[in-house]
Amino acid sequence: MPLTTIKVPVELRERVSTAARERGVTAATLLSELLDQDERRQRLAAARDAIERQPPDESYWAEARAWDEIDDD
Repeated sequence: MPLTTIKVPVELRERVSTAARERGVTAATLLSELLDQDERRQRLAAARDAIERQPPDESYWAEARAWDEIDDD
């Protein structure tokens, strides 16, 4: 995998290095995990917003109950 350098303030580099060391991972792994978490948070927020704009109707809940009954078998 090719590598690159990014320019960040020294304080940020030290924070990243410290956090990575405390977790026992590389700085690259830490940054990747943090970005993954942020992307997941954004996806969940988008889903929540969509549900708030158009809440489930009775047909949704009826289908959910039907699937629950199948799952219980």
